[in-house]
Amino acid sequence: MTLRARTSPVEPGWDLYRSFLAVLRTGSLSGAARDLGLTQPTLGRHVDALEEALGFALFVRSQRGYLPTEAARDLQPRAEAIEAAAAALLRAASSHGAGADALPGSVRGSVRVTASEVIGAEVLPSILAGLRRAHPGLTIELVLSNRVDDLLQQAADIAVRMLRPTQGALVASRIGDIELGFHAHRDYLARHGVPTSIEALRDHTLVGFDRETAFIREFSARMRPPRLLERSAFGLRADSDLAQLAAIRAGVGIGVCQVPLARRDPRLVRVLPRAMAMKLDTWLVMHEDLRHSPRCSVAFAAIAAGLKRYVGRDARLRRADADAPADADAPAGAAARAGAAARAAAA
Repeated sequence: MTLRARTSPVEPGWDLYRSFLAVLRTGSLSGAARDLGLTQPTLGRHVDALEEALGFALFVRSQRGYLPTEAARDLQPRAEAIEAAAAALLRAASSHGAGADALPGSVRGSVRVTASEVIGAEVLPSILAGLRRAHPGLTIELVLSNRVDDLLQQAADIAVRMLRPTQGALVASRIGDIELGFHAHRDYLARHGVPTSIEALRDHTLVGFDRETAFIREFSARMRPPRLLERSAFGLRADSDLAQLAAIRAGVGIGVCQVPLARRDPRLVRVLPRAMAMKLDTWLVMHEDLRHSPRCSVAFAAIAAGLKRYVGRDARLRRADADAPADADAPAGAAARAGAAARAAAA
């Protein structure tokens, strides 16, 4: 695409810069469309319009996607400054968003909450149901993503994060530790037996990831022996945590899931609890500009309280387990009893 530089560029609107940044960050129209909730043709028109207004090319179109030009890289920090200013303007406006017609004791407006797939689908719905009962004028936008969205850029109002926040200008409440562990359906363990060591997992069907991430690399490095849980070891691979959880529940094999979540399902049995336990440091965060927003502060308080109940109940159960007499065969015994009950029911 060849463009001639203009002597007096037409002033582009913010929506064009927003689309430009989305394409720049994702490298494709399809990725930008998913992030912004727009169509690919709309994103393409926005990029073309911005290039026309500025008078130079921002991307090289190729089979690998949209590759940024040097001009695009030069423009990026300036576009991000506009993005930050627009986000600050929205936060300032939304801090007055309760609405004069709100019912006494309730708030109105919308709150955008982002969380991981498992927390968003398995834990938050019951918390948000209570929030909606107390505040029927409140609209919740729930975004499920394992990415760490940037609250400073107004990607969300409130975020549940599995790591300590490091950005400034954020209000953060520590929820506590969510423990991860190996689990399997009791019927799977009745058929295949219970592994008694990490090495014995090699003889089982494992459920795990398809593409490796930084978190997965850290998780795998903690294993003894290290790197035991590599991609090639998994009998079922999925990058969706929800898909992995569904596979574990269906009896496909042994996989990792949140311990407090597994405790809710009597069909799931934890295996090798002393050999493998990893804790997620869980936080609830929002931008400090929203701390005086009635809708955001109400939602923040309700979600924080609900998540702390979720984590706290499991912490009490873990302490009870620690105080109980050690029984190395407890998982095997539980699985055997579960398997016997299942066979008796089927007879």
